[in-house]
Amino acid sequence: MVIERIDTVVVGAGQAGLAVGFHLAQQGRSFVLLDAHERVGDSWRQRWDSLRLFTPARYDALPGSTFPGSPWSFPSREEFADYLERYAVQHGLPVRPSTPVRRLARDGTGYVVEVDGGSLRADHVIVAAGFDRLPQTPTFSAELEPTITQLHSAEYRNAEQFPDGDVLVVGAGNSGADIALELSRTHPVHLAGRHPGQVPFRIERPTSRLLSMLVFTAFAHVLTTGTPMGRRARPQVLAHSGPLIRVKTGDLAAAGVHRVPRVVGVRDGLPVTEGGQVLRVASVVWCTGYRPDYSWIDVPVFGADGLPVHDRGVCPSQPGLYLLGQLFQYSLASSMIHGVARDAKHVADHLARATKAATAPGGRLDQPAADRPGRHEDSGAEPTGVPKA
Repeated sequence: MVIERIDTVVVGAGQAGLAVGFHLAQQGRSFVLLDAHERVGDSWRQRWDSLRLFTPARYDALPGSTFPGSPWSFPSREEFADYLERYAVQHGLPVRPSTPVRRLARDGTGYVVEVDGGSLRADHVIVAAGFDRLPQTPTFSAELEPTITQLHSAEYRNAEQFPDGDVLVVGAGNSGADIALELSRTHPVHLAGRHPGQVPFRIERPTSRLLSMLVFTAFAHVLTTGTPMGRRARPQVLAHSGPLIRVKTGDLAAAGVHRVPRVVGVRDGLPVTEGGQVLRVASVVWCTGYRPDYSWIDVPVFGADGLPVHDRGVCPSQPGLYLLGQLFQYSLASSMIHGVARDAKHVADHLARATKAATAPGGRLDQPAADRPGRHEDSGAEPTGVPKA
Protein backbone atom coordinates (compact mmCIF):
# COMPACT_ATOMS: atom_id res chain seq x y z
CA MET A 1 0.00 0.00 0.00
CA VAL A 2 1.39 3.37 -1.07
CA ILE A 3 0.95 6.10 1.54
CA GLU A 4 1.15 9.71 0.39
CA ARG A 5 1.10 12.86 2.48
CA ILE A 6 -0.60 16.00 1.14
CA ASP A 7 -2.13 19.11 2.69
CA THR A 8 -5.55 19.08 0.99
CA VAL A 9 -7.48 16.44 -0.93
CA VAL A 10 -10.44 17.45 -3.10
CA VAL A 11 -12.77 14.55 -3.89
CA GLY A 12 -14.31 15.21 -7.30
CA ALA A 13 -13.10 17.17 -10.32
CA GLY A 14 -16.40 18.46 -11.66
CA GLN A 15 -17.23 22.16 -11.70
CA ALA A 16 -17.26 22.41 -7.89
CA GLY A 17 -13.93 20.63 -7.43
CA LEU A 18 -12.24 22.59 -10.20
CA ALA A 19 -13.55 25.91 -8.84
CA VAL A 20 -12.15 25.30 -5.37
CA GLY A 21 -8.97 23.93 -6.94
CA PHE A 22 -8.45 27.30 -8.63
CA HIS A 23 -8.56 29.07 -5.26
CA LEU A 24 -6.30 26.51 -3.58
CA ALA A 25 -3.76 27.03 -6.36
CA GLN A 26 -3.96 30.79 -5.83
CA GLN A 27 -3.08 30.18 -2.19
CA GLY A 28 -0.05 28.13 -3.19
CA ARG A 29 -1.41 25.17 -1.26
CA SER A 30 -0.32 21.57 -1.80
CA PHE A 31 -3.44 19.73 -3.02
CA VAL A 32 -4.81 17.13 -5.41
CA LEU A 33 -8.18 16.53 -7.06
CA LEU A 34 -9.27 12.89 -7.18
CA ASP A 35 -11.89 11.95 -9.76
CA ALA A 36 -13.45 8.58 -10.59
CA HIS A 37 -13.89 9.36 -14.28
CA GLU A 38 -11.32 8.85 -17.04
CA ARG A 39 -11.50 12.47 -18.23
CA VAL A 40 -12.43 15.75 -16.67
CA GLY A 41 -16.00 16.49 -17.75
CA ASP A 42 -17.06 12.87 -18.17
CA SER A 43 -19.93 13.26 -15.71
CA TRP A 44 -21.47 15.60 -18.31
CA ARG A 45 -20.54 13.45 -21.30
CA GLN A 46 -22.55 10.62 -19.75
CA ARG A 47 -25.81 12.60 -19.90
CA TRP A 48 -28.25 12.27 -22.80
CA ASP A 49 -27.06 13.30 -26.24
CA SER A 50 -29.25 16.37 -26.79
CA LEU A 51 -28.87 17.90 -23.31
CA ARG A 52 -28.23 21.63 -23.19
CA LEU A 53 -27.62 23.74 -20.11
CA PHE A 54 -30.39 25.92 -18.72
CA THR A 55 -27.89 28.64 -17.88
CA PRO A 56 -26.54 30.86 -20.66
CA ALA A 57 -22.79 30.87 -21.25
CA ARG A 58 -22.28 34.15 -19.38
CA TYR A 59 -23.16 32.27 -16.16
CA ASP A 60 -21.25 29.06 -16.95
CA ALA A 61 -17.65 30.18 -16.45
CA LEU A 62 -15.55 29.12 -13.46
CA PRO A 63 -13.23 31.48 -11.51
CA GLY A 64 -10.43 33.05 -13.54
CA SER A 65 -11.97 32.15 -16.88
CA THR A 66 -14.67 33.03 -19.39
CA PHE A 67 -16.89 30.68 -21.34
CA PRO A 68 -16.20 30.77 -25.09
CA GLY A 69 -18.77 31.88 -27.62
CA SER A 70 -21.83 34.07 -27.35
CA PRO A 71 -22.65 34.97 -23.72
CA TRP A 72 -26.34 34.23 -24.40
CA SER A 73 -25.86 30.81 -26.01
CA PHE A 74 -26.85 27.66 -24.12
CA PRO A 75 -23.94 25.18 -24.22
CA SER A 76 -24.44 21.51 -24.99
CA ARG A 77 -23.25 18.83 -22.60
CA GLU A 78 -20.17 18.23 -24.81
CA GLU A 79 -19.30 21.92 -24.95
CA PHE A 80 -19.44 22.26 -21.19
CA ALA A 81 -17.53 19.01 -20.60
CA ASP A 82 -14.77 20.16 -22.97
CA TYR A 83 -14.67 23.55 -21.23
CA LEU A 84 -14.07 21.85 -17.87
CA GLU A 85 -11.28 19.75 -19.36
CA ARG A 86 -9.59 22.83 -20.84
CA TYR A 87 -10.05 24.73 -17.59
CA ALA A 88 -8.13 22.09 -15.62
CA VAL A 89 -5.26 22.25 -18.12
CA GLN A 90 -5.28 26.05 -18.38
CA HIS A 91 -4.87 26.48 -14.63
CA GLY A 92 -2.56 23.51 -14.14
CA LEU A 93 -4.87 21.83 -11.65
CA PRO A 94 -3.49 18.52 -10.31
CA VAL A 95 -6.33 16.20 -11.32
CA ARG A 96 -5.88 12.45 -10.89
CA PRO A 97 -8.44 10.72 -13.13
CA SER A 98 -9.69 7.15 -12.72
CA THR A 99 -9.11 7.44 -8.97
CA PRO A 100 -12.33 6.68 -7.11
CA VAL A 101 -12.23 7.23 -3.35
CA ARG A 102 -13.18 4.09 -1.44
CA ARG A 103 -13.19 5.47 2.11
CA LEU A 104 -12.70 8.70 4.03
CA ALA A 105 -11.86 8.40 7.71
CA ARG A 106 -10.19 10.25 10.56
CA ASP A 107 -6.45 9.87 11.04
CA GLY A 108 -5.48 11.56 14.29
CA THR A 109 -5.99 15.28 13.75
CA GLY A 110 -6.24 14.81 9.98
CA TYR A 111 -7.84 12.43 7.51
CA VAL A 112 -7.03 9.31 5.52
CA VAL A 113 -8.41 9.04 1.98
CA GLU A 114 -8.30 5.46 0.73
CA VAL A 115 -7.99 4.78 -3.01
CA ASP A 116 -7.16 1.66 -4.98
CA GLY A 117 -3.62 0.62 -4.16
CA GLY A 118 -2.96 3.13 -1.40
CA SER A 119 -4.06 6.05 0.72
CA LEU A 120 -3.48 9.76 1.15
CA ARG A 121 -3.03 11.45 4.54
CA ALA A 122 -4.40 14.99 4.51
CA ASP A 123 -4.98 17.84 6.93
CA HIS A 124 -8.01 18.98 4.93
CA VAL A 125 -10.55 17.22 2.72
CA ILE A 126 -13.09 18.94 0.48
CA VAL A 127 -15.90 16.65 -0.66
CA ALA A 128 -17.03 17.96 -4.06
CA ALA A 129 -18.41 14.72 -5.44
CA GLY A 130 -21.97 15.97 -5.97
CA PHE A 131 -25.15 15.72 -3.93
CA ASP A 132 -27.35 13.49 -6.11
CA ARG A 133 -25.21 10.49 -7.04
CA LEU A 134 -27.29 7.29 -7.03
CA PRO A 135 -30.19 6.83 -9.49
CA GLN A 136 -33.42 6.22 -7.63
CA THR A 137 -36.33 4.08 -8.84
CA PRO A 138 -39.41 2.82 -6.96
CA THR A 139 -39.16 -0.69 -5.56
CA PHE A 140 -42.14 -1.86 -7.60
CA SER A 141 -40.16 -1.34 -10.82
CA ALA A 142 -38.84 -4.88 -10.32
CA GLU A 143 -42.41 -6.19 -10.74
CA LEU A 144 -42.80 -4.94 -14.32
CA GLU A 145 -42.87 -7.51 -17.10
CA PRO A 146 -39.32 -8.45 -18.14
CA THR A 147 -40.25 -7.62 -21.74
CA ILE A 148 -40.62 -3.93 -20.80
CA THR A 149 -37.46 -1.93 -21.46
CA GLN A 150 -36.54 0.09 -18.36
CA LEU A 151 -33.97 2.89 -18.13
CA HIS A 152 -33.27 5.52 -15.53
CA SER A 153 -32.67 9.01 -16.91
CA ALA A 154 -29.01 8.53 -15.93
CA GLU A 155 -28.81 5.79 -18.60
CA TYR A 156 -30.88 7.57 -21.25
CA ARG A 157 -28.99 8.72 -24.35
CA ASN A 158 -31.47 8.89 -27.26
CA ALA A 159 -34.59 7.35 -28.78
CA GLU A 160 -32.64 4.54 -30.46
CA GLN A 161 -32.46 2.73 -27.12
CA PHE A 162 -36.17 1.87 -27.25
CA PRO A 163 -38.18 -0.68 -29.24
CA ASP A 164 -41.36 0.24 -31.07
CA GLY A 165 -44.36 0.91 -28.87
CA ASP A 166 -45.53 3.32 -26.18
CA VAL A 167 -43.03 4.83 -23.77
CA LEU A 168 -43.93 5.86 -20.22
CA VAL A 169 -41.80 8.64 -18.74
CA VAL A 170 -42.20 8.68 -14.95
CA GLY A 171 -41.42 12.03 -13.38
CA ALA A 172 -42.62 15.34 -14.83
CA GLY A 173 -39.76 17.60 -13.79
CA ASN A 174 -37.23 19.11 -16.18
CA SER A 175 -35.51 15.85 -17.11
CA GLY A 176 -38.82 14.06 -17.62
CA ALA A 177 -40.26 16.87 -19.73
CA ASP A 178 -37.12 17.14 -21.88
CA ILE A 179 -36.95 13.39 -22.50
CA ALA A 180 -40.70 13.04 -23.10
CA LEU A 181 -40.64 15.81 -25.70
CA GLU A 182 -37.66 14.24 -27.48
CA LEU A 183 -39.16 10.73 -27.50
CA SER A 184 -42.49 12.04 -28.80
CA ARG A 185 -40.88 12.48 -32.22
CA THR A 186 -40.51 8.71 -32.62
CA HIS A 187 -42.82 7.07 -30.05
CA PRO A 188 -46.23 7.54 -28.43
CA VAL A 189 -45.35 8.97 -24.99
CA HIS A 190 -47.13 9.07 -21.63
CA LEU A 191 -45.76 11.48 -19.01
CA ALA A 192 -46.63 10.64 -15.41
CA GLY A 193 -46.32 12.89 -12.40
CA ARG A 194 -47.24 16.11 -10.67
CA HIS A 195 -47.03 19.28 -12.75
CA PRO A 196 -44.20 21.28 -11.10
CA GLY A 197 -45.14 24.61 -12.66
CA GLN A 198 -43.02 26.44 -15.21
CA VAL A 199 -40.94 29.54 -15.78
CA PRO A 200 -43.33 31.92 -17.56
CA PHE A 201 -40.98 32.93 -20.41
CA ARG A 202 -38.79 31.38 -23.09
CA ILE A 203 -35.23 31.44 -21.83
CA GLU A 204 -33.73 31.45 -25.35
CA ARG A 205 -35.51 34.60 -26.55
CA PRO A 206 -33.53 37.88 -26.61
CA THR A 207 -36.52 39.60 -25.02
CA SER A 208 -36.16 37.31 -21.99
CA ARG A 209 -32.57 38.22 -21.14
CA LEU A 210 -33.44 40.81 -18.50
CA LEU A 211 -35.87 38.37 -16.86
CA SER A 212 -33.18 35.67 -16.91
CA MET A 213 -30.71 37.98 -15.20
CA LEU A 214 -33.28 38.80 -12.50
CA VAL A 215 -34.01 35.09 -11.94
CA PHE A 216 -30.34 34.14 -11.65
CA THR A 217 -29.74 37.06 -9.31
CA ALA A 218 -32.61 35.94 -7.10
CA PHE A 219 -31.34 32.34 -7.09
CA ALA A 220 -27.89 33.47 -5.93
CA HIS A 221 -28.59 36.46 -3.66
CA VAL A 222 -32.22 36.39 -2.50
CA LEU A 223 -32.97 32.71 -1.95
CA THR A 224 -30.17 31.99 0.54
CA THR A 225 -29.94 30.53 4.01
CA GLY A 226 -29.19 34.07 5.18
CA THR A 227 -32.64 35.45 4.24
CA PRO A 228 -36.09 34.61 5.67
CA MET A 229 -37.39 33.96 2.15
CA GLY A 230 -34.56 31.56 1.42
CA ARG A 231 -34.96 29.68 4.69
CA ARG A 232 -38.67 29.20 3.97
CA ALA A 233 -37.99 28.03 0.41
CA ARG A 234 -35.16 25.65 1.23
CA PRO A 235 -37.22 22.68 2.54
CA GLN A 236 -39.43 22.83 -0.54
CA VAL A 237 -36.44 22.87 -2.86
CA LEU A 238 -34.92 19.85 -1.13
CA ALA A 239 -38.18 17.92 -1.24
CA HIS A 240 -39.43 18.70 -4.78
CA SER A 241 -38.12 19.38 -8.26
CA GLY A 242 -38.12 22.95 -9.51
CA PRO A 243 -40.38 24.41 -12.21
CA LEU A 244 -40.02 23.55 -15.89
CA ILE A 245 -37.44 25.86 -17.44
CA ARG A 246 -37.10 25.18 -21.16
CA VAL A 247 -39.98 22.84 -22.08
CA LYS A 248 -43.47 24.22 -21.48
CA THR A 249 -46.73 22.34 -20.96
CA GLY A 250 -47.93 23.70 -24.29
CA ASP A 251 -44.93 22.12 -26.02
CA LEU A 252 -45.80 18.74 -24.55
CA ALA A 253 -49.45 19.05 -25.55
CA ALA A 254 -48.56 20.12 -29.09
CA ALA A 255 -46.24 17.11 -29.43
CA GLY A 256 -49.05 14.74 -28.40
CA VAL A 257 -47.53 13.75 -25.06
CA HIS A 258 -50.28 12.15 -22.96
CA ARG A 259 -50.29 13.38 -19.34
CA VAL A 260 -51.27 10.83 -16.69
CA PRO A 261 -51.27 10.86 -12.86
CA ARG A 262 -48.42 9.48 -10.75
CA VAL A 263 -47.47 5.86 -11.18
CA VAL A 264 -48.07 4.11 -7.85
CA GLY A 265 -47.62 0.41 -8.55
CA VAL A 266 -47.83 -2.55 -10.89
CA ARG A 267 -50.77 -4.75 -11.92
CA ASP A 268 -50.25 -7.89 -13.98
CA GLY A 269 -46.77 -6.69 -14.86
CA LEU A 270 -47.90 -3.28 -16.11
CA PRO A 271 -47.61 0.16 -14.46
CA VAL A 272 -50.69 1.55 -12.71
CA THR A 273 -51.46 5.23 -12.08
CA GLU A 274 -52.86 6.82 -8.96
CA GLY A 275 -56.31 6.75 -10.54
CA GLY A 276 -56.12 3.02 -11.26
CA GLN A 277 -55.33 3.27 -14.98
CA VAL A 278 -53.22 0.42 -16.33
CA LEU A 279 -50.69 1.61 -18.94
CA ARG A 280 -49.79 -0.84 -21.68
CA VAL A 281 -46.32 0.32 -22.61
CA ALA A 282 -43.23 -1.19 -24.19
CA SER A 283 -40.72 0.97 -22.30
CA VAL A 284 -40.36 3.02 -19.12
CA VAL A 285 -37.93 5.87 -18.43
CA TRP A 286 -37.58 6.56 -14.71
CA CYS A 287 -36.98 10.29 -14.26
CA THR A 288 -37.36 9.80 -10.53
CA GLY A 289 -34.23 11.54 -9.36
CA TYR A 290 -31.20 10.55 -7.37
CA ARG A 291 -30.18 10.14 -3.77
CA PRO A 292 -26.95 11.07 -2.03
CA ASP A 293 -24.23 8.49 -1.50
CA TYR A 294 -22.21 9.03 1.65
CA SER A 295 -21.50 5.35 2.31
CA TRP A 296 -17.78 5.93 1.76
CA ILE A 297 -17.53 8.69 4.40
CA ASP A 298 -16.58 7.02 7.68
CA VAL A 299 -16.58 10.20 9.75
CA PRO A 300 -19.22 11.17 12.37
CA VAL A 301 -20.46 14.22 10.51
CA PHE A 302 -24.07 13.20 9.87
CA GLY A 303 -27.28 14.44 11.44
CA ALA A 304 -30.35 12.42 12.37
CA ASP A 305 -31.59 12.65 8.77
CA GLY A 306 -28.43 11.02 7.40
CA LEU A 307 -27.13 14.20 5.75
CA PRO A 308 -23.85 15.92 6.68
CA VAL A 309 -24.26 18.81 9.12
CA HIS A 310 -22.45 21.88 7.86
CA ASP A 311 -22.51 25.67 7.77
CA ARG A 312 -22.01 26.85 4.19
CA GLY A 313 -19.86 23.80 3.50
CA VAL A 314 -17.83 24.00 6.71
CA CYS A 315 -18.31 20.98 8.99
CA PRO A 316 -18.02 22.45 12.51
CA SER A 317 -17.83 19.06 14.25
CA GLN A 318 -14.97 17.84 12.02
CA PRO A 319 -12.21 20.46 11.65
CA GLY A 320 -10.66 20.33 8.21
CA LEU A 321 -13.65 18.71 6.49
CA TYR A 322 -15.59 20.71 3.87
CA LEU A 323 -18.41 20.14 1.38
CA LEU A 324 -19.17 21.68 -2.01
CA GLY A 325 -22.00 21.32 -4.52
CA GLN A 326 -24.63 20.42 -1.92
CA LEU A 327 -28.26 21.15 -2.74
CA PHE A 328 -29.03 24.63 -1.35
CA GLN A 329 -25.65 24.64 0.41
CA TYR A 330 -25.98 28.41 0.82
CA SER A 331 -28.36 29.48 -1.92
CA LEU A 332 -30.65 27.99 -4.51
CA ALA A 333 -27.75 28.49 -6.94
CA SER A 334 -25.32 26.39 -4.87
CA SER A 335 -25.86 23.18 -6.82
CA MET A 336 -26.00 25.07 -10.13
CA ILE A 337 -23.02 26.09 -12.22
CA HIS A 338 -23.39 29.81 -11.59
CA GLY A 339 -23.46 29.33 -7.82
CA VAL A 340 -20.35 27.18 -7.52
CA ALA A 341 -17.73 29.95 -7.65
CA ARG A 342 -18.93 31.83 -4.56
CA ASP A 343 -19.28 28.67 -2.45
CA ALA A 344 -15.83 27.48 -3.57
CA LYS A 345 -14.25 30.79 -2.58
CA HIS A 346 -15.99 30.72 0.80
CA VAL A 347 -14.65 27.23 1.54
CA ALA A 348 -11.12 28.06 0.33
CA ASP A 349 -11.07 31.30 2.33
CA HIS A 350 -12.22 29.50 5.47
CA LEU A 351 -9.54 26.87 4.99
CA ALA A 352 -6.90 29.60 4.64
CA ARG A 353 -8.10 31.39 7.79
CA ALA A 354 -8.18 28.14 9.73
CA THR A 355 -4.63 27.32 8.69
CA LYS A 356 -3.45 30.77 9.70
CA ALA A 357 -5.26 30.53 13.04
CA ALA A 358 -3.66 27.16 13.75
CA THR A 359 -0.18 28.66 13.48
CA ALA A 360 -0.99 31.75 15.55
CA PRO A 361 -0.35 31.80 19.32
CA GLY A 362 -3.42 30.35 20.99
CA GLY A 363 -4.98 29.65 17.61
CA ARG A 364 -7.60 26.98 17.21
CA LEU A 365 -7.82 24.99 13.99
CA ASP A 366 -11.09 25.50 12.07
CA GLN A 367 -12.81 27.43 14.83
CA PRO A 368 -16.48 27.71 13.77
CA ALA A 369 -17.33 31.01 12.11
CA ALA A 370 -19.93 31.83 14.76
CA ASP A 371 -17.23 31.74 17.46
CA ARG A 372 -14.72 33.95 15.68
CA PRO A 373 -14.56 37.71 16.06
CA GLY A 374 -15.22 39.72 12.90
CA ARG A 375 -17.61 37.15 11.43
CA HIS A 376 -18.14 37.53 7.67
CA GLU A 377 -21.54 38.99 6.87
CA ASP A 378 -22.40 36.13 4.52
CA SER A 379 -21.61 33.35 6.99
CA GLY A 380 -24.93 33.47 8.83
CA ALA A 381 -26.32 30.13 7.69
CA GLU A 382 -28.29 27.51 9.49
CA PRO A 383 -26.81 23.97 9.40
CA THR A 384 -28.14 21.69 6.71
CA GLY A 385 -30.28 18.76 7.65
CA VAL A 386 -33.57 18.85 5.75
CA PRO A 387 -34.21 15.43 4.19
CA LYS A 388 -35.07 15.16 0.52
CA ALA A 389 -38.32 13.31 -0.07
